[in-house]
Amino acid sequence: MFHLLRALAKQHTITLLSFAPDESAAQAIAPLRNLVRLLVVTGPPYRSLFQRALTTLLSPQPDMALRNASMAYTAALHKLLTDEQFDVVLAESIEMAPYLLQARKAGLYTILDEFNAEYLLQRRAALTDLRRFPAPKALIGGVYSLIQWLKLATFERYVLQVVDRVIVVSAEDELALRRLAPHAKLHIVPNGVDCTYFAPPTKAPPPTNDLVFIGTLDYRPNVDAVLWFVDAVFPLIKQMHPTLRLRLIGRRPHPKVLALHDDRHIIVTGEVADTRPALMEAAVVVIPMRIGGGSRLKLLEALAMATPVVSTSFGAEGVAGLRNGEHLLLADTPATFAQAVSRLITDRAFAQQLGQVGRTFVCANYDWTCIAPRLEAAIRPATILTS
Repeated sequence: MFHLLRALAKQHTITLLSFAPDESAAQAIAPLRNLVRLLVVTGPPYRSLFQRALTTLLSPQPDMALRNASMAYTAALHKLLTDEQFDVVLAESIEMAPYLLQARKAGLYTILDEFNAEYLLQRRAALTDLRRFPAPKALIGGVYSLIQWLKLATFERYVLQVVDRVIVVSAEDELALRRLAPHAKLHIVPNGVDCTYFAPPTKAPPPTNDLVFIGTLDYRPNVDAVLWFVDAVFPLIKQMHPTLRLRLIGRRPHPKVLALHDDRHIIVTGEVADTRPALMEAAVVVIPMRIGGGSRLKLLEALAMATPVVSTSFGAEGVAGLRNGEHLLLADTPATFAQAVSRLITDRAFAQQLGQVGRTFVCANYDWTCIAPRLEAAIRPATILTS
Protein backbone atom coordinates (compact mmCIF):
# COMPACT_ATOMS: atom_id res chain seq x y z
CA MET A 1 0.00 0.00 0.00
CA PHE A 2 2.90 2.35 0.69
CA HIS A 3 4.22 1.92 -2.83
CA LEU A 4 0.76 2.45 -4.32
CA LEU A 5 0.35 5.63 -2.26
CA ARG A 6 3.76 6.89 -3.27
CA ALA A 7 2.98 6.33 -6.95
CA LEU A 8 -0.42 8.01 -6.75
CA ALA A 9 0.87 10.96 -4.71
CA LYS A 10 3.02 12.04 -7.66
CA GLN A 11 -0.11 12.80 -9.70
CA HIS A 12 -2.92 13.30 -7.18
CA THR A 13 -3.93 14.93 -3.92
CA ILE A 14 -4.65 12.12 -1.45
CA THR A 15 -6.40 12.02 1.91
CA LEU A 16 -5.58 8.81 3.77
CA LEU A 17 -8.04 7.75 6.48
CA SER A 18 -6.26 4.94 8.31
CA PHE A 19 -6.69 2.78 11.37
CA ALA A 20 -3.91 2.63 13.93
CA PRO A 21 -4.35 0.26 16.90
CA ASP A 22 -2.44 2.47 19.35
CA GLU A 23 -0.33 5.59 19.67
CA SER A 24 2.92 3.86 18.75
CA ALA A 25 1.36 2.60 15.53
CA ALA A 26 0.06 6.10 14.77
CA GLN A 27 3.57 7.47 15.23
CA ALA A 28 4.99 4.73 12.99
CA ILE A 29 2.83 5.82 10.04
CA ALA A 30 3.34 9.55 10.69
CA PRO A 31 6.05 9.82 7.95
CA LEU A 32 3.25 9.25 5.42
CA ARG A 33 2.36 12.90 6.02
CA ASN A 34 5.19 13.71 3.63
CA LEU A 35 3.11 12.08 0.87
CA VAL A 36 -0.54 12.50 1.84
CA ARG A 37 -2.94 14.20 4.19
CA LEU A 38 -3.12 11.62 6.98
CA LEU A 39 -6.08 11.15 9.32
CA VAL A 40 -5.90 8.41 11.95
CA VAL A 41 -8.68 6.53 13.75
CA THR A 42 -7.80 4.39 16.76
CA GLY A 43 -8.82 0.79 16.16
CA PRO A 44 -10.31 -1.36 14.91
CA PRO A 45 -11.97 -2.58 18.12
CA TYR A 46 -10.80 -5.94 19.46
CA ARG A 47 -13.07 -8.90 18.72
CA SER A 48 -12.66 -11.97 20.89
CA LEU A 49 -12.60 -15.51 19.52
CA PHE A 50 -16.03 -15.99 21.09
CA GLN A 51 -17.40 -12.92 19.29
CA ARG A 52 -15.99 -14.15 15.99
CA ALA A 53 -17.46 -17.62 16.54
CA LEU A 54 -20.84 -16.12 17.41
CA THR A 55 -20.96 -13.97 14.29
CA THR A 56 -19.84 -16.95 12.21
CA LEU A 57 -22.98 -18.72 13.35
CA LEU A 58 -25.44 -15.83 13.50
CA SER A 59 -24.39 -13.05 11.12
CA PRO A 60 -25.07 -13.17 7.38
CA GLN A 61 -21.85 -11.18 6.91
CA PRO A 62 -18.47 -12.92 6.53
CA ASP A 63 -15.89 -12.40 9.23
CA MET A 64 -13.79 -10.22 6.92
CA ALA A 65 -16.66 -7.76 6.52
CA LEU A 66 -16.92 -7.42 10.31
CA ARG A 67 -13.22 -7.39 11.16
CA ASN A 68 -12.77 -3.60 10.87
CA ALA A 69 -16.23 -2.51 12.01
CA SER A 70 -15.83 0.75 13.92
CA MET A 71 -18.33 3.47 14.81
CA ALA A 72 -15.43 5.93 15.09
CA TYR A 73 -14.22 5.17 11.57
CA THR A 74 -17.77 5.31 10.18
CA ALA A 75 -18.23 8.76 11.75
CA ALA A 76 -14.86 10.03 10.53
CA LEU A 77 -15.55 8.88 6.98
CA HIS A 78 -19.06 10.38 7.04
CA LYS A 79 -17.66 13.75 8.15
CA LEU A 80 -15.06 13.72 5.38
CA LEU A 81 -17.55 12.84 2.69
CA THR A 82 -20.05 15.42 3.97
CA ASP A 83 -17.66 18.33 4.51
CA GLU A 84 -15.36 17.89 1.50
CA GLN A 85 -15.38 16.91 -2.16
CA PHE A 86 -13.55 13.87 -3.50
CA ASP A 87 -13.43 12.43 -6.99
CA VAL A 88 -12.68 8.85 -5.96
CA VAL A 89 -12.84 6.71 -2.82
CA LEU A 90 -10.36 3.81 -2.88
CA ALA A 91 -10.65 1.04 -0.28
CA GLU A 92 -7.69 -1.25 0.36
CA SER A 93 -8.86 -4.86 0.87
CA ILE A 94 -12.22 -6.53 1.34
CA GLU A 95 -12.09 -5.70 5.08
CA MET A 96 -12.62 -2.05 4.16
CA ALA A 97 -15.39 -2.76 1.63
CA PRO A 98 -18.24 -1.86 4.07
CA TYR A 99 -16.82 1.68 4.21
CA LEU A 100 -16.63 1.73 0.43
CA LEU A 101 -20.33 0.87 0.33
CA GLN A 102 -20.89 3.79 2.70
CA ALA A 103 -19.18 6.07 0.17
CA ARG A 104 -21.13 4.52 -2.70
CA LYS A 105 -24.41 5.37 -0.96
CA ALA A 106 -23.14 8.94 -0.71
CA GLY A 107 -22.90 8.99 -4.51
CA LEU A 108 -19.12 8.92 -4.87
CA TYR A 109 -17.01 7.04 -7.40
CA THR A 110 -15.69 3.93 -5.67
CA ILE A 111 -12.76 1.56 -6.29
CA LEU A 112 -11.93 -1.59 -4.34
CA ASP A 113 -8.39 -2.93 -4.27
CA GLU A 114 -8.77 -6.72 -3.79
CA PHE A 115 -5.64 -8.32 -2.35
CA ASN A 116 -7.04 -11.80 -3.04
CA ALA A 117 -10.13 -13.43 -4.43
CA GLU A 118 -11.11 -13.99 -0.82
CA TYR A 119 -13.87 -16.53 -1.36
CA LEU A 120 -11.40 -18.67 -3.32
CA LEU A 121 -8.86 -18.50 -0.49
CA GLN A 122 -11.48 -19.73 1.99
CA ARG A 123 -12.61 -22.43 -0.41
CA ARG A 124 -9.07 -23.76 -0.66
CA ALA A 125 -8.65 -23.58 3.12
CA ALA A 126 -11.92 -25.46 3.67
CA LEU A 127 -11.03 -28.24 1.25
CA THR A 128 -7.52 -28.57 2.67
CA ASP A 129 -8.84 -28.98 6.23
CA LEU A 130 -11.77 -31.21 5.36
CA ARG A 131 -9.45 -33.62 3.57
CA ARG A 132 -7.77 -34.17 6.95
CA PHE A 133 -11.02 -35.38 8.55
CA PRO A 134 -11.52 -36.98 11.11
CA ALA A 135 -8.85 -34.89 12.89
CA PRO A 136 -11.03 -32.76 15.26
CA LYS A 137 -9.20 -29.45 14.81
CA ALA A 138 -9.09 -29.93 11.06
CA LEU A 139 -12.85 -30.48 11.08
CA ILE A 140 -13.43 -27.29 13.08
CA GLY A 141 -11.20 -25.28 10.78
CA GLY A 142 -12.79 -26.82 7.71
CA VAL A 143 -16.32 -26.05 8.84
CA TYR A 144 -15.33 -22.47 9.71
CA SER A 145 -13.76 -21.96 6.28
CA LEU A 146 -16.73 -23.60 4.57
CA ILE A 147 -19.10 -21.12 6.22
CA GLN A 148 -16.81 -18.20 5.43
CA TRP A 149 -16.40 -19.37 1.84
CA LEU A 150 -20.17 -19.30 1.25
CA LYS A 151 -20.64 -15.97 3.03
CA LEU A 152 -17.68 -14.38 1.25
CA ALA A 153 -18.91 -15.50 -2.16
CA THR A 154 -22.22 -13.74 -1.51
CA PHE A 155 -20.59 -10.62 -0.03
CA GLU A 156 -17.88 -10.32 -2.69
CA ARG A 157 -20.43 -10.77 -5.46
CA TYR A 158 -22.52 -7.93 -4.05
CA VAL A 159 -19.53 -5.60 -3.64
CA LEU A 160 -18.23 -6.37 -7.14
CA GLN A 161 -21.62 -5.53 -8.61
CA VAL A 162 -22.06 -2.28 -6.66
CA VAL A 163 -18.66 -0.52 -6.78
CA ASP A 164 -17.45 1.25 -9.90
CA ARG A 165 -14.10 -0.52 -10.35
CA VAL A 166 -12.09 -3.33 -8.78
CA ILE A 167 -8.32 -3.69 -8.83
CA VAL A 168 -6.98 -7.27 -8.72
CA VAL A 169 -3.40 -8.48 -8.51
CA SER A 170 -3.41 -11.36 -10.98
CA ALA A 171 -5.13 -12.93 -13.97
CA GLU A 172 -6.04 -15.89 -11.74
CA ASP A 173 -7.87 -13.61 -9.30
CA GLU A 174 -9.57 -11.79 -12.17
CA LEU A 175 -10.90 -15.10 -13.49
CA ALA A 176 -12.08 -16.19 -10.04
CA LEU A 177 -13.89 -12.91 -9.36
CA ARG A 178 -15.34 -12.88 -12.87
CA ARG A 179 -17.09 -16.13 -11.99
CA LEU A 180 -18.86 -14.28 -9.18
CA ALA A 181 -19.70 -11.12 -11.12
CA PRO A 182 -19.27 -11.47 -14.89
CA HIS A 183 -19.91 -7.77 -15.56
CA ALA A 184 -17.67 -6.30 -12.84
CA LYS A 185 -15.10 -3.77 -14.05
CA LEU A 186 -11.87 -5.53 -13.10
CA HIS A 187 -8.38 -4.13 -13.69
CA ILE A 188 -5.16 -6.07 -13.10
CA VAL A 189 -2.51 -4.14 -11.18
CA PRO A 190 -0.02 -6.74 -9.92
CA ASN A 191 1.94 -6.62 -6.71
CA GLY A 192 5.43 -5.24 -7.18
CA VAL A 193 8.83 -4.96 -5.58
CA ASP A 194 11.38 -2.19 -5.14
CA CYS A 195 14.36 -3.60 -7.03
CA THR A 196 16.58 -0.77 -5.84
CA TYR A 197 15.92 -1.62 -2.20
CA PHE A 198 15.78 -5.40 -2.65
CA ALA A 199 19.09 -5.84 -4.44
CA PRO A 200 21.96 -8.22 -3.75
CA PRO A 201 25.32 -6.63 -2.84
CA THR A 202 28.04 -6.53 -5.46
CA LYS A 203 30.09 -8.99 -3.45
CA ALA A 204 27.61 -11.29 -1.76
CA PRO A 205 28.88 -13.51 1.06
CA PRO A 206 28.69 -17.26 0.53
CA PRO A 207 25.26 -18.67 1.44
CA THR A 208 24.68 -20.18 4.86
CA ASN A 209 23.09 -23.56 5.50
CA ASP A 210 19.74 -21.86 6.08
CA LEU A 211 16.49 -22.56 4.34
CA VAL A 212 14.37 -19.45 4.84
CA PHE A 213 10.62 -18.86 4.93
CA ILE A 214 9.39 -15.29 5.32
CA GLY A 215 5.78 -14.26 5.92
CA THR A 216 3.25 -13.21 8.54
CA LEU A 217 3.35 -16.23 10.81
CA ASP A 218 -0.21 -16.12 12.12
CA TYR A 219 -1.72 -15.87 8.62
CA ARG A 220 -3.53 -19.13 8.06
CA PRO A 221 -2.08 -20.00 4.62
CA ASN A 222 1.42 -19.33 5.96
CA VAL A 223 0.84 -21.44 9.08
CA ASP A 224 -0.44 -24.28 6.90
CA ALA A 225 2.58 -23.95 4.61
CA VAL A 226 5.08 -24.04 7.46
CA LEU A 227 3.44 -26.99 9.24
CA TRP A 228 3.24 -29.00 6.01
CA PHE A 229 6.86 -28.25 5.14
CA VAL A 230 8.16 -29.17 8.60
CA ASP A 231 6.07 -32.33 8.81
CA ALA A 232 6.34 -33.68 5.28
CA VAL A 233 9.27 -32.07 3.46
CA PHE A 234 11.98 -31.03 5.91
CA PRO A 235 12.64 -34.57 7.21
CA LEU A 236 13.34 -35.70 3.64
CA ILE A 237 15.73 -32.80 3.14
CA LYS A 238 17.51 -33.54 6.43
CA GLN A 239 18.15 -37.10 5.31
CA MET A 240 20.14 -35.73 2.36
CA HIS A 241 21.61 -32.63 4.06
CA PRO A 242 21.75 -33.11 7.85
CA THR A 243 23.40 -29.74 8.55
CA LEU A 244 20.67 -27.63 6.96
CA ARG A 245 18.66 -25.37 9.21
CA LEU A 246 15.18 -23.87 8.70
CA ARG A 247 14.58 -20.22 9.64
CA LEU A 248 11.01 -18.95 9.99
CA ILE A 249 10.85 -15.17 9.86
CA GLY A 250 7.76 -13.01 10.28
CA ARG A 251 5.53 -11.15 12.68
CA ARG A 252 3.18 -12.67 15.26
CA PRO A 253 4.22 -16.35 15.12
CA HIS A 254 1.25 -18.64 15.77
CA PRO A 255 1.63 -20.91 18.84
CA LYS A 256 1.89 -23.91 16.49
CA VAL A 257 4.75 -22.19 14.70
CA LEU A 258 6.49 -21.16 17.94
CA ALA A 259 6.30 -24.79 19.08
CA LEU A 260 8.54 -25.79 16.15
CA HIS A 261 11.50 -23.81 17.50
CA ASP A 262 14.24 -26.11 18.81
CA ASP A 263 17.20 -23.69 18.63
CA ARG A 264 19.11 -26.14 16.41
CA HIS A 265 17.31 -27.38 13.32
CA ILE A 266 14.37 -24.95 13.28
CA ILE A 267 14.72 -21.31 14.33
CA VAL A 268 11.61 -19.16 14.73
CA THR A 269 13.03 -15.66 14.44
CA GLY A 270 9.81 -13.68 14.47
CA GLU A 271 9.64 -10.20 12.99
CA VAL A 272 12.82 -8.48 11.81
CA ALA A 273 13.29 -4.86 10.81
CA ASP A 274 14.93 -5.80 7.51
CA THR A 275 14.52 -9.12 5.68
CA ARG A 276 17.29 -8.48 3.17
CA PRO A 277 20.15 -9.96 5.23
CA ALA A 278 18.22 -13.21 5.68
CA LEU A 279 17.41 -13.35 1.97
CA MET A 280 21.01 -12.57 1.05
CA GLU A 281 22.40 -15.33 3.29
CA ALA A 282 19.77 -17.98 2.52
CA ALA A 283 20.85 -21.11 0.71
CA VAL A 284 17.26 -21.42 -0.57
CA VAL A 285 14.02 -19.57 0.06
CA VAL A 286 11.14 -22.01 0.40
CA ILE A 287 7.53 -21.05 -0.40
CA PRO A 288 5.52 -24.22 0.36
CA MET A 289 2.06 -22.66 0.02
CA ARG A 290 -0.92 -25.00 -0.34
CA ILE A 291 -3.72 -22.47 0.06
CA GLY A 292 -4.06 -18.75 -0.51
CA GLY A 293 -4.55 -16.40 -3.41
CA GLY A 294 -3.32 -13.18 -4.94
CA SER A 295 0.42 -13.06 -5.50
CA ARG A 296 3.27 -13.36 -3.03
CA LEU A 297 5.33 -10.36 -2.06
CA LYS A 298 7.68 -12.83 -0.39
CA LEU A 299 8.35 -14.42 -3.78
CA LEU A 300 8.96 -11.12 -5.56
CA GLU A 301 11.34 -9.96 -2.83
CA ALA A 302 13.33 -13.21 -2.85
CA LEU A 303 13.64 -13.11 -6.63
CA ALA A 304 14.71 -9.46 -6.53
CA MET A 305 17.48 -10.41 -4.08
CA ALA A 306 18.66 -13.09 -6.58
CA THR A 307 18.02 -15.76 -3.95
CA PRO A 308 17.25 -19.23 -5.35
CA VAL A 309 13.64 -20.20 -4.70
CA VAL A 310 11.71 -23.45 -4.45
CA SER A 311 7.95 -22.95 -4.42
CA THR A 312 4.76 -24.89 -4.87
CA SER A 313 2.59 -23.94 -7.82
CA PHE A 314 0.26 -22.14 -5.40
CA GLY A 315 3.21 -20.18 -4.03
CA ALA A 316 4.12 -18.89 -7.49
CA GLU A 317 0.53 -18.22 -8.53
CA GLY A 318 -0.22 -14.72 -9.72
CA VAL A 319 3.25 -13.89 -11.08
CA ALA A 320 2.78 -14.17 -14.83
CA GLY A 321 5.74 -15.32 -16.90
CA LEU A 322 7.63 -17.30 -14.26
CA ARG A 323 9.14 -20.47 -15.72
CA ASN A 324 10.09 -23.57 -13.77
CA GLY A 325 13.79 -24.32 -14.08
CA GLU A 326 14.60 -20.84 -15.40
CA HIS A 327 13.53 -18.38 -12.69
CA LEU A 328 12.81 -20.78 -9.80
CA LEU A 329 12.00 -24.43 -9.13
CA LEU A 330 8.41 -25.59 -8.69
CA ALA A 331 7.40 -28.70 -6.76
CA ASP A 332 4.07 -29.78 -5.28
CA THR A 333 4.77 -33.04 -3.43
CA PRO A 334 7.04 -33.62 -0.43
CA ALA A 335 9.44 -35.77 -2.45
CA THR A 336 9.76 -33.40 -5.42
CA PHE A 337 10.04 -30.37 -3.14
CA ALA A 338 12.84 -32.02 -1.16
CA GLN A 339 14.63 -33.03 -4.37
CA ALA A 340 14.38 -29.48 -5.73
CA VAL A 341 15.91 -28.05 -2.55
CA SER A 342 18.64 -30.69 -2.65
CA ARG A 343 19.46 -29.80 -6.25
CA LEU A 344 20.03 -26.15 -5.34
CA ILE A 345 22.13 -27.11 -2.32
CA THR A 346 24.40 -29.44 -4.27
CA ASP A 347 24.64 -27.43 -7.50
CA ARG A 348 25.48 -23.94 -6.34
CA ALA A 349 26.37 -22.74 -9.85
CA PHE A 350 22.85 -23.61 -11.02
CA ALA A 351 21.37 -22.02 -7.90
CA GLN A 352 23.29 -18.80 -8.56
CA GLN A 353 22.22 -18.77 -12.20
CA LEU A 354 18.60 -19.31 -11.19
CA GLY A 355 18.82 -16.40 -8.77
CA GLN A 356 20.35 -14.03 -11.29
CA VAL A 357 17.83 -14.85 -14.03
CA GLY A 358 15.01 -14.58 -11.50
CA ARG A 359 16.15 -11.09 -10.48
CA THR A 360 16.41 -9.96 -14.10
CA PHE A 361 12.88 -11.19 -14.77
CA VAL A 362 11.23 -9.65 -11.73
CA CYS A 363 12.95 -6.28 -12.10
CA ALA A 364 11.96 -6.07 -15.77
CA ASN A 365 8.32 -6.91 -15.10
CA TYR A 366 7.40 -6.27 -11.45
CA ASP A 367 9.40 -3.30 -10.23
CA TRP A 368 7.06 -0.64 -8.85
CA THR A 369 8.14 1.69 -11.66
CA CYS A 370 6.51 -0.80 -14.05
CA ILE A 371 3.39 -1.15 -11.91
CA ALA A 372 2.70 2.57 -11.32
CA PRO A 373 1.46 3.34 -14.87
CA ARG A 374 -0.96 0.41 -14.68
CA LEU A 375 -2.31 1.72 -11.39
CA GLU A 376 -2.65 5.20 -12.83
CA ALA A 377 -4.56 3.83 -15.80
CA ALA A 378 -6.97 1.99 -13.49
CA ILE A 379 -7.80 5.07 -11.41
CA ARG A 380 -9.50 8.18 -12.69
CA PRO A 381 -9.91 11.09 -12.05
CA ALA A 382 -7.56 13.24 -10.02
CA THR A 383 -8.32 13.55 -6.30
CA ILE A 384 -8.38 10.35 -4.26
CA LEU A 385 -9.54 9.52 -0.75
CA THR A 386 -8.11 6.15 0.23
CA SER A 387 -9.64 4.29 3.13
